Amino acid sequence: MQDPPEVSRRLLLGGALALAGAAATGCAIPMGLGSSQTRVKYWHFLGASDGIIMNKMVQAFAKDNPDIFIEENVLAWGEPYYTKIAMAGSGGRSPDLATFHLARLAGIGAGEILDPINVKLLEESGLSAADFSPPIWERAHLDGVLYAIPFDAHPMVQYYNTDICGKAGLLGPDGKLKPTKGTEQLLDQLRKAKDAMGGKPPLNFDDLGLGTVGPWRVWWTLYSQSGGALLSPDNTQIAVDDAKALETLRFMQQLGKDGLLDTRTDYGASVANFTNGQAAFLWNGDWETTGLKERKTPFSMTRFPDVFGSGAAQADCHSFVLPHQRNRDPEVERATYRFIAYLVKNSADWAVAGHVPAYLPALQEPEYLALQPQSEYRSVITEVALDPQVWFTGSASRLWIEFGQAFSPVIGGEQTPEEGLATAKAALSRLLSAPNPFPEQER
Repeated sequence: MQDPPEVSRRLLLGGALALAGAAATGCAIPMGLGSSQTRVKYWHFLGASDGIIMNKMVQAFAKDNPDIFIEENVLAWGEPYYTKIAMAGSGGRSPDLATFHLARLAGIGAGEILDPINVKLLEESGLSAADFSPPIWERAHLDGVLYAIPFDAHPMVQYYNTDICGKAGLLGPDGKLKPTKGTEQLLDQLRKAKDAMGGKPPLNFDDLGLGTVGPWRVWWTLYSQSGGALLSPDNTQIAVDDAKALETLRFMQQLGKDGLLDTRTDYGASVANFTNGQAAFLWNGDWETTGLKERKTPFSMTRFPDVFGSGAAQADCHSFVLPHQRNRDPEVERATYRFIAYLVKNSADWAVAGHVPAYLPALQEPEYLALQPQSEYRSVITEVALDPQVWFTGSASRLWIEFGQAFSPVIGGEQTPEEGLATAKAALSRLLSAPNPFPEQER
């Protein structure tokens, strides 16, 4: 068998479109298996450029570790994926390793569906708590037990069109966007961009459409910047600060009323507008980086603006978990930790897609610092605004959709901030009273 090609950032960004088709079908991507190899079954939901990069990293691991075979299975993103993880884990016949959104940890039955991380084996593989962003490492625990190994954070960021911003006089001598602080500086920046665009709304994010989650992502970012909480420390009671929540909603509505935000865009339209130069700014997660580069959009990226007193930004994190197995093979387990450590320690390669490594040493590597604009927003890694640790939060969760539905009419001016907040709190109350599908069990 011919050796797989070595990984390079050039390879990671191109020449592997066939893998996207494999990801869409949910098939295993064969890497070759010899009789002396230890097989590690790995499930993930990574598609498009993420999937291409992950497969290249798997290939690189295979070349460096010929004694281990990684069986890579790509499944559909979202609820179908977590349903399959739950079914496999509850039956004890699951893969050895799975990629997981960290914010979904509390909602998947850790201890029943997921097995704890073997800290001793993790340390033997060269990883320890000190290597990771503290708030993210903390969130990888439930009741003091480590259930996930963080891989990255994918925060809300600010994309900006360098041509439009240059025309509007918003770039500094270094060609980068001048930072703003507070509402007035941001509004002034947006007004200048609007003028440069002939009166078109300069800002886009997904604020409309069935299942839209953009309103949640933006609101949670702004509300977290002001120090607001959603739930009590024990996650059993609503703890929304109405004054802070309404302040952020009024600001979001003002963006639309002042013609600074296009209030008619779903996710696809918001990205398309920015891609085609119809918007100066895009507020979105960091994962659109590769697509924008491939389409040659003149853009760069920076941290989400400090609007209400901090640099906090809504984020979730990719992590690695061990779905429950009745009898975990010791040899396979050690091979699994070798594979995890390889991916984490080489997360500068993973960062090509835009995600910020949770592994702190990677943030100082010359290869990562040379990534532009990916390394421009790396400092957010210690100011991520993660979801409350309850079963109904996290990527593709009911909370995101409910709050999106509540806040979208506010952004569009069809409802008042007070009405939107009341709708969101009613939804939150329903979720809190609903039974946890993974209740704690006697063990």
